[in-house]
Amino acid sequence: MHVVFVRVKVKAERLDDFIEATLANARASNLEPGVARFDFLRSSDDPTRFVLVEAYKDADAPVAHRASAHYLAWKAAVEPMMDGPRTRETFAGIYVPEHTA
Repeated sequence: MHVVFVRVKVKAERLDDFIEATLANARASNLEPGVARFDFLRSSDDPTRFVLVEAYKDADAPVAHRASAHYLAWKAAVEPMMDGPRTRETFAGIYVPEHTA
């Protein structure tokens, strides 16, 4: 399991556009065969801060995701909406149980 946390700060006037574009990307990402889950979260303290939690089944899946049409469209659409560069942290799974509920 490979997990990526992508942190994004968005310009306040672009929040609705960012959410719309990111929901489309998250929905399409969850359909990728190498994606275990793709979550889109918003800060409870600052409505302009978001985190994408991307869990991949193997090391090749993030590469395939970043080559997908929906990711490339998302990236092009949201970069002008960001209030600074996005950051990315990568983690390796140690204990990741499968949930069927």
